[in-house]
Amino acid sequence: MLLGRVAGTLVASRKEPAMEGFKFLVVAELDIDGEATGGYVVAVDAVGAGTGEVVLYATGSSARQTVATDRKPCDAVVMAIVDTWEVDGAEVWRK
Repeated sequence: MLLGRVAGTLVASRKEPAMEGFKFLVVAELDIDGEATGGYVVAVDAVGAGTGEVVLYATGSSARQTVATDRKPCDAVVMAIVDTWEVDGAEVWRK
């Protein structure tokens, strides 16, 4: 699992039929301190995340392990919205 912040959405009017109905999110990768790494990924939204929210996402074969993405041609999925996280006893993020 990886940390990211939803930077925006992606609209694709023509896509593989198995991907119809999915919302796509542009996710900025975050490091453990909550800072953007400069990398981005497009991920299927399995949890209803919105722009600006901090999320957990998975890539590769793990992205096809959610109920929504099972057996779908998906390489990244947002699977949780982060409420809080701590590192070494210090709170890094609180929603």
